[in-house]
Amino acid sequence: MDLLPYRALVGGSTQGIGRAVAQALAERGCAVTLLARNEERLRETAAALPTPGEARHNYLVADFDDPSHLETVVQGYLAEHPEGFHILVNNTGGPPGGPLLAAPVEALRIAFNQHIVCNHLLAQAVVPGMQAAGYGRIINIISTSVKVPLPGLGVSNTIRGAVASWAKTLANELGPHGITVNNVLPGATLTQRHHSLVEKKAAQTGQSAEAIEAEMLKLIPARRFGLAEEVAAAVTFLASPAAGYINGTSVPVDGGRTGSL
Repeated sequence: MDLLPYRALVGGSTQGIGRAVAQALAERGCAVTLLARNEERLRETAAALPTPGEARHNYLVADFDDPSHLETVVQGYLAEHPEGFHILVNNTGGPPGGPLLAAPVEALRIAFNQHIVCNHLLAQAVVPGMQAAGYGRIINIISTSVKVPLPGLGVSNTIRGAVASWAKTLANELGPHGITVNNVLPGATLTQRHHSLVEKKAAQTGQSAEAIEAEMLKLIPARRFGLAEEVAAAVTFLASPAAGYINGTSVPVDGGRTGSL
């Protein structure tokens, strides 16, 4: 899958799944623009990306807690680089865990801004360039909770479902323009978020992290946790021309854990 002619904007790309996606796209020749809030990590990540086709990588500094600033940063970049992007990967950290009823209203507002509002602003910014190019891929990193809500992740379940509905609606609107919109749904993946959720549950229950992970593994037919690189492989395929007839769907990458068709 040669992505040499294409340019990608990847959110949350200094760690975990976002960084793995940036790495995988760059390995296939894509020119990657990283998007995150920590400039030091952005600089380090950009410098480490491969350049098999001599693609030029760069980065943008913006915080998904501040949608208006994100919009200013991205629109400013596009004003100087009107060629835009062929690929947008929407990805940012998930909301804190906990029961939905116990969540303060502010937690819902923050999550809505970080995921729905920021995804929407980014799509509005990049779609005109995709339409002009006749090629576009919008890929959202969400969660398997889109299909089966996960216990103890009330705010996350709510917002992830909203993102999936947003994506399906957008896929219907953009399909005639050669632009696809799809979701990748990671299951239990060995990232910083996985470890933080396990540690939080251990603190709440008094169980060891090892015991909690052992119980989690019983629910996964593959009997192991996923790797960020495996999620990135699915994203890279959906970003490629080979996936041009896949549109408006959600693809679990979860070792078979999700209990639905």
